Amino acid sequence: MLLKKILLFPFAVIYGIITAFRNFLYDWKILPSKSFEVHTICVGNLAVGGTGKTPHVEYLINLLKNEMKLAVLSRGYKRKSTGFIHATNSSSVEDIGDEPLLYKTKNPDLDVCVDGNRVNGVKKILDFSQPPKVIILDDAFQHRALNCELKIVISEYTNLFLNDCMMPSGYLRESKKGINRADIIIISKTPERTSAIEMRNMSKDLKPLGHQQIFFTWLKYGELYGFQNPNETIDTLNDLFRYRIILFTGIGNPTPMVTYLREYSSYVKHIQYSDHHQFTLKDINDIREELDAIEGGNKIVITTEKDAMRLRTGDLQDMANTLPLYVLPIEVDFKDKTQEFNETIINYVRTNKFYHKKYS
Repeated sequence: MLLKKILLFPFAVIYGIITAFRNFLYDWKILPSKSFEVHTICVGNLAVGGTGKTPHVEYLINLLKNEMKLAVLSRGYKRKSTGFIHATNSSSVEDIGDEPLLYKTKNPDLDVCVDGNRVNGVKKILDFSQPPKVIILDDAFQHRALNCELKIVISEYTNLFLNDCMMPSGYLRESKKGINRADIIIISKTPERTSAIEMRNMSKDLKPLGHQQIFFTWLKYGELYGFQNPNETIDTLNDLFRYRIILFTGIGNPTPMVTYLREYSSYVKHIQYSDHHQFTLKDINDIREELDAIEGGNKIVITTEKDAMRLRTGDLQDMANTLPLYVLPIEVDFKDKTQEFNETIINYVRTNKFYHKKYS
């Protein structure tokens, strides 16, 4: 791994120069950054991979959806369509991608849209007969052609951006200095036993600017429910120990989920696919073979909600329905300062001004 980083370092330097020059052009207004007369909240990160943006977007949706009319705009990563699409309740993962489909599935009345060009996407949304008061932009921190008012950057506790380096030697999409554009910094996947002193020390290491707030979140797992029948559930605390588990994931960082399941079951075999993996019939057959190799009964298959979205299509769904397949939902909660975070977001969407100076 170290040798790979060393060999790729020259390319990381070149990539860093390119992204720094691009940011310079936006910082000095040489390239235009479009603002809109609508509240915009960007949820993004400095690194590629699984920092947990999706459950944080869901948190914002649940916080705001009863407050005022809301829309979510995403790129729709790995969708097979192009251009702007306004999701319907019959949209598929091929149409809009797995994360937008998850938002729409959980919130049928929510305006969920996809467009690789965020400026064009916001324009289209504002042309709706009933345009939203707030637009949440999923993974748009580097999309600087759009000037989001409130910028939230998420970094993983055990893979903090401070300890990372530029792609392809590391995972950073841009220089660590990019964090200066953030209004809110969220440290995600904070271990359960992290103390207040440890969080305070990490906050000091981050050296936030005067306008920046820092919050720590942790992953909270819900009750397992059936892929085919969501009303069929398994009580993790009282019943999961009875089962041997095949877990398959196609997410950025599945380690916390694997660790969680192994706390409740003595047998967990993990089949790991790449992030946003497009499942095939062969994949499902391979999972079936792994399941059949376990002798005896009381065995189940588990996957994530995002992965489940990519199974809900045609023959793939029919074959997945033949498995004893359960879905493990994820949400985030705050280690502390929950009310402070909620009030920050609510106060922003209720007014036309945020309380600090912007850096964009």
